[in-house]
Amino acid sequence: MKARKVVGLDPQGRLADNVERIARARLEELQGFAPAVLDASEVTALHDMRIAAKRLRYLLEATAETCFGDYARTAAKRARDLQEVIGEIHDCDVAIPRVERALEAIEAADEAALFGRAEDAADLDPRRAGDLPHADEHRGLITLLIYLRARRRVLYREFLGAWRAWERDGVRPRLLYALAERPEPITRRSPDDNDSGSTAA
Repeated sequence: MKARKVVGLDPQGRLADNVERIARARLEELQGFAPAVLDASEVTALHDMRIAAKRLRYLLEATAETCFGDYARTAAKRARDLQEVIGEIHDCDVAIPRVERALEAIEAADEAALFGRAEDAADLDPRRAGDLPHADEHRGLITLLIYLRARRRVLYREFLGAWRAWERDGVRPRLLYALAERPEPITRRSPDDNDSGSTAA
């Protein structure tokens, strides 16, 4: 997913002001995937939200302490939590089609083998279906597929809980407030909110 363009950045401006603009854009980018992600079948929207959460998380982890108010660090952790659970769901979304394709391949191979056993018969004796070449692999893949589908449902339920908590706890408005705050200067040499214009003696 291509990141949303951030307008109004000032190369000559303060770091915190520029990062605030970027963080606001990344936050709105993340929020924009709701309500689509509340539909479990919206795989692409969910995957894109994971990328948006990752971008917001890394930005806040790198800048929260020096640029913003205290809640920015908490918001970074909340974004990480979203990213991680969606990442686990994404792993299932990648694995499930692969298992399905492998299952289709061995089913086709066993079907061909069973057809060959019919030879010139007018019908196929059901006893011929015993001991198919890939019977063990078939059972194993079916078990794995069922597990992956069930695990995705469990993880998606966890995601819904995390997203509802995100909204209930007001992460967005609280982060927007924190982004507008500026911490105390780190040293006496940076009275203008840690502007890089000051130099050490």
